[in-house]
Amino acid sequence: MRSRERRGQALPLRGKGRSLRESGPNCPLQAMDPEVTLLLQCPQGGLPEKKVQAELSPVYDRRPLPGGDKAIAAIWESRLQAQPWLFDAPKFRLHSATLASTGSPGPQLLLRLGLTSYQAFLGTNWASSAAWLRQQGAIDWGDKQAYLADPLGVGAALATADDFLVFLRRSGQVAEAPGLVDVPGGHPEPQVNVPPLTLSQPLLLGIACNETSAGRASAEFYVQCSLTSEQVRRHYMSGGPEAHESTGIIFVEKQSMQRLQETEMWAELCPSAKGAIFLYNRVQGSST
Repeated sequence: MRSRERRGQALPLRGKGRSLRESGPNCPLQAMDPEVTLLLQCPQGGLPEKKVQAELSPVYDRRPLPGGDKAIAAIWESRLQAQPWLFDAPKFRLHSATLASTGSPGPQLLLRLGLTSYQAFLGTNWASSAAWLRQQGAIDWGDKQAYLADPLGVGAALATADDFLVFLRRSGQVAEAPGLVDVPGGHPEPQVNVPPLTLSQPLLLGIACNETSAGRASAEFYVQCSLTSEQVRRHYMSGGPEAHESTGIIFVEKQSMQRLQETEMWAELCPSAKGAIFLYNRVQGSST
């Protein structure tokens, strides 16, 4: 286990505030933070697994880059030279999502998924040409995400039995948002070592988009844990196969979530964590 930057702690509330606003037909749940937008908000309380359906098809894969995909391989080789511990792996690509009316007898949410890879993610969403790729995608295909890998991330507002939410300090070795604070999640490889039997079935809160990685989407969930914050901390400190992904664990009281944007911690959150908190406050916070 690598050295820990911080052990479990509750953070003070201080700093500057922001708010949410509604705007625009294409992204009606935009958040008042330039790093994140909310693509989709689930009904109050969140959606269980039986209400979510996924459609996997190659028609939802990204389009080959103008001029071919050699640039992706070149970027990958360059990143490996600087960070040789990186590894490629297949990922699901979110093409689109449709939320049906609350009274629907079957699944309420349809996710249209293609396949992509971590290499393609670094070579498109994180490329210096990402903004141009979005512009060109809109011109060529009527879809600004058409050329982007857009692997669907997952994150969770994980609540302990003593009413704290769990956050992790990302290590400096990860390719995305090194050193920032995140909620538990990933693709979903990173873990907190919490035994699965102590976790409730996840409830989907919605989908947030990370504007610092060209609109890459992340599905955000609410999960209740039967362990206390101290018990979760002990499990985390025991290490595991994903220990290199983070360097510390942080606990924040659930009652503080509505005011988290008013704290110094907000500036340390990565965009996916901000999206998870926005959705938690809108969908789950009032009912927990």
